[in-house]
Amino acid sequence: MRITGYRTLTTVQEWGRPVGDANGVFADGVVPVPIVIVDTDVGISGFGIGPHVEIERIFAAIDGEDPRAVTTLYDRMLRHTFKAGHGGPVFGTIGALDTALWDIKAQAAGQPLWRLLGGRDRRVPAYASGLDIALTDDELVSAYEDYARHGLRAAKLKGGLDIERDRHRLILVRELLTEAGHGLRPGLMLDVNEAWSRKQAVRHICELERTLDLIWIEEPVRRWDAEGLATVGRGVRASVATGENLTGLEQYRPLIAADAVDIVQTAAVGGVTHFLRVSALAHAHDLPVSPIGNSPIGLLHAATSVPNHLTSELQDLHPPVGVSIDLHVEDGAFVLGDSPGLGVRIDEQRIRAAARHPQAQTADGPNVRPERAGRRLLAEDDGVVPARRLSVAAVATPTHYGNEVSPTARH
Repeated sequence: MRITGYRTLTTVQEWGRPVGDANGVFADGVVPVPIVIVDTDVGISGFGIGPHVEIERIFAAIDGEDPRAVTTLYDRMLRHTFKAGHGGPVFGTIGALDTALWDIKAQAAGQPLWRLLGGRDRRVPAYASGLDIALTDDELVSAYEDYARHGLRAAKLKGGLDIERDRHRLILVRELLTEAGHGLRPGLMLDVNEAWSRKQAVRHICELERTLDLIWIEEPVRRWDAEGLATVGRGVRASVATGENLTGLEQYRPLIAADAVDIVQTAAVGGVTHFLRVSALAHAHDLPVSPIGNSPIGLLHAATSVPNHLTSELQDLHPPVGVSIDLHVEDGAFVLGDSPGLGVRIDEQRIRAAARHPQAQTADGPNVRPERAGRRLLAEDDGVVPARRLSVAAVATPTHYGNEVSPTARH
């Protein structure tokens, strides 16, 4: 079997409501989802989600190779970015190609990837994550009621701009999930996306912890600030979670050496091989791992095979437009199917014909760090809640990933 080429697509995740974090908001709820498809000479194609940056140069490392040699091809792709480096979206491109190769390998073996990697249980524990900073109280409750109907009993809220607003919203979700769980205490987390300085982080979380019990605080300070993350960890009761924006083992080592991280995270776009290696490094230090992303399908399969998986992020309850995934959500967990590979099917015609397209990035979106981040003197919510709302009822939100589209014919 040989790799013969690749294709790139960009679909969208249609949330039907504003989504974002302390850095900004997608007001229309339409988020771009880049896709890479790798083809072979035996008719098997693999699927990966991630950027397309420098993909021609990176693909040259695997073109014509046997895709089943996944881990060595992963290192070969890293070597092809030696001079310029593999940080940022370049790492995501490598991760997308890597995930596609794992998909091919498992399809060729006639097994779901979770089984090929040695997983025993197809259930992957999940927590709800609504990217919810722009929601009103009623919208927040409605969103998490939907998660609760699928059995989720842990929730991660976006915040970091106003202590009292964060407290109020966390209590709303705590009460909702407590009722849904028949009195059992739910798990709560707060994600501030690097919005604070060290002292701001300790002050903010300590104040919240007067009335709330938080499992973790996510990315309280800059991703590379090992000393700062360790300072926060010593100053609060909650665990410190970070890692979704780190690229390569070399960026995890100083954080782990400084005792700066309690929950080790990896992003879906980092790829399966990256997740497996980070999980092994974390396991050597008795640390749990937790995948991050709206469609972390590759990492969900991989999570079944590592001993230190804690929980995986569940964002939207339906897949991107034109994507069908053989899994569903029940009793607070992703339940993986038996389809060979990742169990992903792509309707390329539907994606290309999709009428909706993401808005161009602006300076107030969640992908742009605000000028005052880490230097805010007073509580702030201006610029987070968008001026216009969309009708949630106008967008269908199926609860089973596998019901999105029918299979597509090969081209």
